[in-house]
Amino acid sequence: MPRARKGAHLWLRKERINKSTGKRIANSQWFIVHGTERISTGCVAGEIERAEEKLAQYITSKYAPERRVRDIETIDVADVLSIYDEDRRPGIANQAKHDERMARLTTWWGGKTLSEVTGVSCRAYADWRALEEDRRQREANVRRAGRGQRPLPPKTARGGARRDLEDLRAAINHHSKEGLHRGVVGVWLPERGQPRERWLTRSEAARLLWVCWRTREIQVRHRGTQKGRPLATTRYPLRHIARFVLIGLYTGTRAAAIASASPKKGDGKSYVDLDRGIFYRLAGGKRATNKRQPPVPLPPNLLSHMRRWGKPVLGGHPQEHFVVWNGKAVQSVKTGFGRAVELAGLSKDVTPHTLRHTAATWLMQNGVSIWEAAGYLGMSPEMVERTYGHHHPDHLKGASLGFRRNA
Repeated sequence: MPRARKGAHLWLRKERINKSTGKRIANSQWFIVHGTERISTGCVAGEIERAEEKLAQYITSKYAPERRVRDIETIDVADVLSIYDEDRRPGIANQAKHDERMARLTTWWGGKTLSEVTGVSCRAYADWRALEEDRRQREANVRRAGRGQRPLPPKTARGGARRDLEDLRAAINHHSKEGLHRGVVGVWLPERGQPRERWLTRSEAARLLWVCWRTREIQVRHRGTQKGRPLATTRYPLRHIARFVLIGLYTGTRAAAIASASPKKGDGKSYVDLDRGIFYRLAGGKRATNKRQPPVPLPPNLLSHMRRWGKPVLGGHPQEHFVVWNGKAVQSVKTGFGRAVELAGLSKDVTPHTLRHTAATWLMQNGVSIWEAAGYLGMSPEMVERTYGHHHPDHLKGASLGFRRNA
């Protein structure tokens, strides 16, 4: 009797060694095997989580769920997620993050029916998600220790589970609006975390900028009379972080828009008009999302800096971006920013997003109206008032004066 064919699954190809020379020809790698097809995931042996996400994405792309009305007891949650992904993914701004969430949801909820989506099962998913995050962080810290890097700080927030379950709720609501199931399904969500209110004082900001500008690279001398001694070089590895910090403090712009800021127009670039002094924060070719990124005028002192940064270097062409590392636009400043925070002696809760909180706080402390600050930062007035309004000099001032009149 012929053996039943397995469905799509992962297969680890072992590393290949040349028997005559003993040299490695190819690294070990995960493949997706489906029938006679063998598809590379691009993941090496230690990246099983990424390989599983690739497998989930592959299965979702190959599987066409039924689009007919059924009872919730007979509908697989994976079908609901697949329909939502097929219909809504093209309009989602950050498709990479969306794919990661869909992969996690499919891994855990696949095989369960819509009738099994209850408060108990949602809380079980949140617990599983937390355990997965802890496990991945432990594995990442083992890899970082092997490379001589500092361990990642422990995570206390569990916002990832809430964001995943919000996608599950959206998928179920979309399935219902399409008229594909009968019955009501509710999705339990974890409580929202407390909003981060960490902001920098002006002395902290000055210390951070000073460290970014003055820190020199240290290298160990490998020969000569000073062999083995750590010596400072003429290289300043954190000066691009100083530019990032200045733009963040003066505009309250999100990290991605700062990283893509450019004196030239183009797809994927946040254009800075140096003649008119306008920062168009929404990158070219990107659609507007709920994270508002309106054009804003640049403060005169920041504009003078950016005009200088945008000049040609050594008679060459103008730089493509304002924040560059080794001549190229930065993709992320988390590593360099974390190093600068450590050298400046600031607390570990200072992140790149802290610059946005700082800009909002400083605007309130300087007496800028809530409506005008909201427009400048790309927030709603309600958000500014709720989170930063207590910093305003006029906050509840009338109430405090009322007591003086009655004295």
